[in-house]
Amino acid sequence: MLVLENILSDRGSKYAVSGGPCASEDDAKALVKELMRRKKFAKATHHSWGLLTPDGPVKNDDGEAGAGMVILRMLEREGLVGHVIVVTRWFGGKHLGGDRFRHIQEAVRIYLDALER
Repeated sequence: MLVLENILSDRGSKYAVSGGPCASEDDAKALVKELMRRKKFAKATHHSWGLLTPDGPVKNDDGEAGAGMVILRMLEREGLVGHVIVVTRWFGGKHLGGDRFRHIQEAVRIYLDALER
């Protein structure tokens, strides 16, 4: 599992992005559970994720409405099947409105760039 911490911050909210090879929704949930074993990640507000499987797309917004779909769209553009990407957010006390979608996109871009290295 690749974990990139403290990649973005805005108005007190902080973001991290993680991911790895994944075959199913159950595998994705297990990966998030493993991530949450880290004390810092256990305290996060949202762990939104997306996964493209041969059977179709799977996502979880984890309270961050629309976040999973943003991640899925980016995975589809990349053609990245069998790989889950999790965007973690620690809420900073101020609502970000539509900016949160830009931050999710940027987090996924950062992750994809790190994968290509």
